[in-house]
Amino acid sequence: MRTGILSAALAFLCWGLFPLYFHALSAVPPTEILVHRVLWSLLFLAIVLTVRRQWKWLAALRGQPRVMLSFALSSLLLSGNWLLYIWAVNSGHVIEASLGYFINPLVNVMLGYLVLKERLRLGQWAAIGLAGLGVLWLTWQAGHMPWIALMLAASFGGYGLMRKTAALGALEGLSFETMILFPFALGYIIWLTVHGQNSFITTDSDNVRWLLVAAGPITAVPLLLFASGARKIPLSVLGLLQYIGPTIQLSLGIFLFHEAFTSARLAGFALIWSALALYAAEGMLKKT
Repeated sequence: MRTGILSAALAFLCWGLFPLYFHALSAVPPTEILVHRVLWSLLFLAIVLTVRRQWKWLAALRGQPRVMLSFALSSLLLSGNWLLYIWAVNSGHVIEASLGYFINPLVNVMLGYLVLKERLRLGQWAAIGLAGLGVLWLTWQAGHMPWIALMLAASFGGYGLMRKTAALGALEGLSFETMILFPFALGYIIWLTVHGQNSFITTDSDNVRWLLVAAGPITAVPLLLFASGARKIPLSVLGLLQYIGPTIQLSLGIFLFHEAFTSARLAGFALIWSALALYAAEGMLKKT
């Protein structure tokens, strides 16, 4: 139990600190960061699979086109989520990105209702309604929908739904998704290199090169920690721990990157936090 809590908490801590990493790469275009994230992640995962002698699953996929298609879709959702998040951080939208991951648990509940036909209890409906009011308030006071937050929540929620019903485990699934993305990433990095736009080559900073190489373990390690922790602790505990990430992101956006966080914006966040508190309390009461 303690090992599981520690593993999951470390995963969410890493995800919460992601803005520091991507902000350090602000001179590199988001699409190029994404490409390096794919390339170096595949190298790192290949090393992990080799050390663990865990390659047999790959041959078994040849006769499972539906599984391959489902992972093609999940890789599309994952890469879209990554690209939008990188862009949001480097465009000064860390706070709105954190909002997306605060909303995500409730998006998961709605997807379970709409896609998996799961029944929702009254408290869950109330939490979703309260969060909806928060989003409407933020839309009204800003004059536009918080589309970054909503797209991050929807893409990661969709990705979670795909992985929930996937035939592969966390390590194998992430590896296969990265393999699917690899040809596109490799083609794009070759194109950048031919046109003299590959930041890994053109930059004068060794720090930037090392940070791009670090995209592999920085991407994979939190996912592996999460997968390890999730198997050892109750879902209710995991649900509470997942707020570590967006809480750290929000704090970084306010206190380090000095993004605007007005009282009106705070009111919208407060509604969503209240919805999350109601959702967590309802779930805990249901188990007692």
